[in-house]
Amino acid sequence: MALTRGAGLWRTCSRFLSIKPLLSPPAVRTQSSVSGDLVPRTSLSSPPWPEQTVLVPEEEEQSRHAAVVSTVNQRIHRQDFGRLFAVVHIAGRQWKVTDEDLILLENHIEAECGDRIRMEKVLLVGAEEFTLIGRPLLGQDLVRVEATVIEKTDSCPRIHMKFWKRHRFQRKKVIIQPQTVLRINSIELAPRLT
Repeated sequence: MALTRGAGLWRTCSRFLSIKPLLSPPAVRTQSSVSGDLVPRTSLSSPPWPEQTVLVPEEEEQSRHAAVVSTVNQRIHRQDFGRLFAVVHIAGRQWKVTDEDLILLENHIEAECGDRIRMEKVLLVGAEEFTLIGRPLLGQDLVRVEATVIEKTDSCPRIHMKFWKRHRFQRKKVIIQPQTVLRINSIELAPRLT
């Protein structure tokens, strides 16, 4: 009974009130002839150059690819590329390395001091004139990055202290992490790209 009385009261009150939208006029979006996003077109929302959807024919793209590969092969054959660099993934991090670089890893690896290791996860190799990018990794037959384990040690102690004033609460934690130092011996490219 109370439910129907409430519904009848609502109908009675809504007759006396003029029918208006519940939202104020500025909050209601008026329809316009302009269709599109609510974000204004600025240099940040769209590029300043005109959008171009010109597709390169397949034959022309293959000829460009062959020209680039032959140029890189000529540089590799002449050893005319200067100092190589590589981006390797080791111990959960990515490192940009060149010959004779030292890397400080924040954990121990399986190798002993003095062992030579080969880094298998190479993401990128480059020189001054060209860069070879893996998707996601370069093949092991294409590039070879070798390193030597120089030192395995622990880090200097770091103190992590928690202290709440007026609560007699103190916690002191000494953090010592294992460390490994690697020296990059060589970065070698395959004699020819395919």
